[in-house]
Amino acid sequence: MKFVDEATIKAQAGSGGRGMVSFRREKFMPFGGPSGGDGGDGGHVYLVSKKGLNTLADFRYMRTFKAGNGEPGGSDDCSGRGGEDAEIVVPVGTVVYDVDTEEMLGDLTQDGDRVMVARGGKGGLGNQRFKSSTNRAPRKSTPGTAGEKRELRLELKLLADVGLLGMPNAGKSTLIAAVSAARPKIADYPFTTLHPNLGVVYVGQHQSFVMADIPGLIEGAADGAGLGIRFLRHLQRTRLLLHLVDIAPPDPEADPVVDARAIAGELKKFSPELAKRERWLVLNKLDLLPPAEADKRCKDIVRRLRWKGPVMRISGATRTGTQELCQAIMRRLDDMARDEADAAAAAEEE
Repeated sequence: MKFVDEATIKAQAGSGGRGMVSFRREKFMPFGGPSGGDGGDGGHVYLVSKKGLNTLADFRYMRTFKAGNGEPGGSDDCSGRGGEDAEIVVPVGTVVYDVDTEEMLGDLTQDGDRVMVARGGKGGLGNQRFKSSTNRAPRKSTPGTAGEKRELRLELKLLADVGLLGMPNAGKSTLIAAVSAARPKIADYPFTTLHPNLGVVYVGQHQSFVMADIPGLIEGAADGAGLGIRFLRHLQRTRLLLHLVDIAPPDPEADPVVDARAIAGELKKFSPELAKRERWLVLNKLDLLPPAEADKRCKDIVRRLRWKGPVMRISGATRTGTQELCQAIMRRLDDMARDEADAAAAAEEE
């Protein structure tokens, strides 16, 4: 199925049923009085997240969702039946916005999360509601109110522990294919990855993490250049970023340091918070250079970037260093989880 991470849909809640004007007409009850019931409430529209879905592609064809209308009230003080709710199933990680107001209505990050996006109308009042000591036979009722109608923008942000970023052809797809069962398209030309890929990396028994291969970025991505801002947002939910750098780019005039700085600049421009997230430098394609030259190139890149964080050297094609990389990532994620648990416990004590 084609990957789609953004969609616009319309949600129409049900309208309330009208109230009933009715009087009792029973034998031996000449003054039976009003007996019109209330109309039923209209159905609501909900978004419900479901595990196992990873695309919004279904919304390319079905864009309008309607809940049921409430039924009119009946005689003998019978209320109308309420309209059926409509549930729209979306992938976990979906964020929903109101198109007109740009208000964020919900962020569905867990399986089974549920958010109301359009409220149904209230049912009208029957004439028995208007009975009083001075008005024994009211002929008044009210119509039901209309249900909400909204145009919604759905955005899917992938949920992953680790996000890969870098220039096109940095080797991100090769790495995720080497360490997981994901099988993205791999070729020796740029922009072979046109949508994010997820892979589960198993490190040991009961030890695994999810890695996201994000399409290659270029300078100006935060402003929409190339595949642009559409895929930068998928990095927002990751806990750790791996910045892949090709130490032997096919273009001899290309400078890996300049490219790495350009990517860092795009992150900062898109989200200062994302730019501060922990990021490791992963120097890739060691197999393309003799060992001595590769070592010299790696040291030069680290020195010119003035990199202070962790640095890993790998070859995704030959899997050199990939196991060590995954084990280091698992240890770091475990440390993060412990720190978060300790912080939560301390906050609860306070």
